[in-house]
Amino acid sequence: MSKIFTPYRLGPVELRNRTVRSAAFEAMCPGNRPSQELFDYHTSVARGGIGMTTVAYAAVCRSGVSFDTQLCLSDELIPELRKLTDAIHAEGAKASIQLGHCGNMTHRRTCGCMPMGASRGFNLYSPTFYRKMSRKDIDEVAAAFGNATRICIEAGFDAVEVHAGHGYLISQFLSPYTNHRRDEFGGSLENRMRFMKMCISEVVKAADGRIAVTAKLNTRDGFKGGQETDELIEVAKELRRLGVDAITLSGGFVSRAPMYVMRGQFPVPIFVHYFPWSQWWLKLGVALAGKIVSPTVPFKHLFFLEDARKFREAMPDYPFIYVGGVTTRQDAETVMEEGFPLFQMGRAVLEDPEFVNKMAADENHCSKCEHSNFCIGRMYSRSMQCHKKCVDITPRLERIVERINRQNEKQERKLGYRK
Repeated sequence: MSKIFTPYRLGPVELRNRTVRSAAFEAMCPGNRPSQELFDYHTSVARGGIGMTTVAYAAVCRSGVSFDTQLCLSDELIPELRKLTDAIHAEGAKASIQLGHCGNMTHRRTCGCMPMGASRGFNLYSPTFYRKMSRKDIDEVAAAFGNATRICIEAGFDAVEVHAGHGYLISQFLSPYTNHRRDEFGGSLENRMRFMKMCISEVVKAADGRIAVTAKLNTRDGFKGGQETDELIEVAKELRRLGVDAITLSGGFVSRAPMYVMRGQFPVPIFVHYFPWSQWWLKLGVALAGKIVSPTVPFKHLFFLEDARKFREAMPDYPFIYVGGVTTRQDAETVMEEGFPLFQMGRAVLEDPEFVNKMAADENHCSKCEHSNFCIGRMYSRSMQCHKKCVDITPRLERIVERINRQNEKQERKLGYRK
C-alpha cells in the first residue's frame, strides 16, 4: 500500500490517510452562517475518501469578516456546525476549520466597523481607509481566537488551522510590507511576531490537547519588499515552540500578489460577470486593471515544493503539511518521498470530490482540473464552483473558460511546465 493511504496521527487526532482538503474559501455561508451547500460539499469530499476536510476562512469575530458569504463564528451556530461535523465523521473523515481575521481586507459595510490592520492605510480593493489597531483591539482579537477555538470544540471539530499567511491580519503583523508600527508590535521580527504569539497562545490554551492545532504560514510573501523565507523559517520555529502540531506551508499576499497563492490567470472576465452592479466601480476597475494588479503566475505541479523543502531542511523532525499543485497520484507520491507526512488539495477536490478514492484505485490518476480559475472568479460574489458543475454558467462564460485554458496550456508548454 502506498504511504498516501496509511493512517497518520496529528496531535491527538488520527487521520485515516495523508490527504487533507485545503481551506480554499467556499463562499457558501450567506448571512455568515453555514448553508446546505456547505454541508453537501464537505460531506461529499469526506465520502470521496479524504483524510480530513477543512472548512475555510471562518472569522473569529465580526471585525474579521471580509465577505458576506463567509462564516463568522458564534455560539448560536454550534448546532448547525455540529450537524456538519457529525456528517463528516459518519463518512470516516476528520473535520478541521480554519480560523482567521481579514484585518484591513474588508469594508465597513461588511465587517460592521472601520477596518483595521497592523498599520493604517488604504485598501484599494474595497476601496476604503483602514485604521491602526490599538492595544485594546489587539487584546480583543487575540482573545477572539481562543473563544473561536472553544466554539469549534463544542461543534465537534477535530482540528483548527490558524491562518497566519496570505496577507490577512496575522500576516499583516508579520510582514514588513504592512507592519510599519513603532511600538512593541513593530520593527524587529520578534516584535512583529508578538501579535501572532498572543493569538496562538489563546488557541493552544483553549484547545488544551483535545483537538489538533495547525497553522497556515507563508514560505514567502511572493514580491519584493515582502517577508522572505529566512524570516518565515524563524516564525515556523516559534509556532512549534508555542505548541502548534503542524504547519501548512503556503505563500502569497492577497493584496499584493494574489496569483502567487493560487497560480494561473486572474479570471478577469469571470470576476466582472459575477460581481454585482451595486459595486460597479470594482467591475470597472477589474476590467481595466485586473491583469496589471494581479499578473499571471503560471501554474505548475508542486509549485511550493522548492520553498517548502527549505523549511523541512531547517526543521527535519517537524511535521509540515504540503500544499500547492498536487493534482496527480504521482504528485502525491513525490510529496511523501520528500518527507511531508500530509498534503492538502483544493481545486482537485472541488473539480471532483471523489479524487482521493480515484487516486487510491489508479496509480496514474490525474485531476481533470484545467486551472482556468473560474472557481476563483465566482467566489468573490457567488459560491465557489467548478465550471463543469456550475448551475448558472452561460455559453459565453464557457467560451471564456475555453480561451483561458488554451492560453494557460500554451504558456505552460512554453515554460516546460506541461508536456
